[in-house]
Amino acid sequence: MPKVRSVFLSDIHLGTRACQAERLLEFLRDHPADQTYLIGDIIDFWAMSRSICWSQAQNTVVQKLLRRARHGERVVFIPGNHDEALRDYCGIVFGDVEVVNEMVHETADGRRFLLIHGDQFDQVTRHHRWVAVLGDKAYDLLVRTNHWLSWGRRKLGISGYWSLAGYAKRKVKTALNFIFDFEESAIHHARERGLDGVICGHIHWATIRDIDGLTYVNCGDWVDSCSAIVEHFDGRLELVNWSERMPQRLLAAPPKEVQTAVPAQLEETMEV
Repeated sequence: MPKVRSVFLSDIHLGTRACQAERLLEFLRDHPADQTYLIGDIIDFWAMSRSICWSQAQNTVVQKLLRRARHGERVVFIPGNHDEALRDYCGIVFGDVEVVNEMVHETADGRRFLLIHGDQFDQVTRHHRWVAVLGDKAYDLLVRTNHWLSWGRRKLGISGYWSLAGYAKRKVKTALNFIFDFEESAIHHARERGLDGVICGHIHWATIRDIDGLTYVNCGDWVDSCSAIVEHFDGRLELVNWSERMPQRLLAAPPKEVQTAVPAQLEETMEV
């Protein structure tokens, strides 16, 4: 695959059973880039405080990102609410990976975007943490159920990827209202900063769309939709739905829950 200028990823949720690390590795192998931006919830300390599922593929994701940084690619980590413990380290560089709270990215065609996870625009997460934690558990159950539904569909010869969590979001009016309110809040914040748009994550709802003259971009996630944003060398932003492109061998069966050691650096962070 040809190199792209930038890759934007969010909501990988390493440390959970729902993390689709194998599919993310396929995406990373096919998308070498000059810059990789990790826009929050890369490591799920919320879930890991309850139980840890750290597979070899998740280890490989961490190693691949660190290798990119060592080889001269710019790698920037912007913590989210699930890895908010790392916000205490903003301004520090770990293994050539920059950790920042937010930043402004200028595309090749001169547009300026705010890079931020997005939990700042979520009133539930900000003011009602227990509701957010309960919702996180419910979402995790939907995603894990979806693995088995997808496997059953393919056993029956039904083609295409179907998302239970995505279906629920599209059909539940309150979920749609939440998404629209979130998008409007993000764009309002970018407008106040005099920027051309915002690139964020948090709500697991990948999209690129114009809102009142500004560009709203959401990276999606690597739990349910397997999506990312790439910037080409002409500044064009593209939404990549890897679930529609991934090799069929990755869709043959639900992922195995292989336990392996959590990197020592993450264990130390969890203890902080």
